[in-house]
Order: sequence, then structure tokens, then C-alpha cells
Amino acid sequence: MLMPKRVKYRKQFRGTMRGKAQRGNTISYGEYGLVALEPGWIKSNQIEAARVAMTRYTRRGGKVWIKIFPDKPVTAKPAETRMGSGKGALEYWVSVVKPGRVMFEIAGIPEETAREALRLASHKLPVKCKIVSRAELEGGAGSENK
Repeated sequence: MLMPKRVKYRKQFRGTMRGKAQRGNTISYGEYGLVALEPGWIKSNQIEAARVAMTRYTRRGGKVWIKIFPDKPVTAKPAETRMGSGKGALEYWVSVVKPGRVMFEIAGIPEETAREALRLASHKLPVKCKIVSRAELEGGAGSENK
């Protein structure tokens, strides 16, 4: 599973997820991408499950890019523990995703196969997603500016 090799601080605040994705909102490597439509935290095991679903469906054909990385530590206190006595121990790592963020990209396979692989991957994720092509994303961004 994905996680940072080392971090400066072991524990972080929860933070907020206001606004749209300012970065990572274009398809930069592949032909088709999976875009988040709502904000959320995506765990490292969910990212891995989505990756496995895509590579299994494509029978390891084509190329898959994972454009999100779980770099935020989430802590939890043990069950049936009284309040107080500090912050809990690190439980898992998450990636903070905002609307418009391209999470996965895929290329080197036919459109129908790519769309189905991304659809299967979207079912593994806790946020609503849409499948876009490079042309759709570039065309959509251009028409908004006019």
C-alpha cells in the first residue's frame, strides 16, 4: 500500500476541503481519466483496490497512472478508551481529494475497455466520479473561459 517513506511530523490536523482542485485537474499522461466530483479522503487501500480492479480488467494491457498519493496521516484512539490522554495512534494514510481532481489516468487500450476499467475502479472509491477523455477535459475548460 502507498504511504510516505518518512514525514516531518507524525500527526496532522484534519483540515478543510473547501473549493475545487487547483492542481491535478488535467489529464497529463493518459487518454482517459477518472475525475472526482465531490471532496473526500481516499485511503491507501482504496487506491490500491481501484488500481487492482483496473489492471485486472485490462489484463495488464495499457498503462495506468495513479495521480493521487496518501500523504496525510489519520489517527484513531482505541475502542472503549476514556477521553483525554492525548491524540490517538496513527491508523492509516489518506489522500485529500477535491472536486475536479484527476485521480487515475489510463492509456494504450481501446476506449470501451478504458471506460469500463475506470468504471470498475470508481466503484472502489468513496467519492462520486466521472470518466473523461483528454479531449472532453480540454474542450470543457476552453468553453468555460469564453
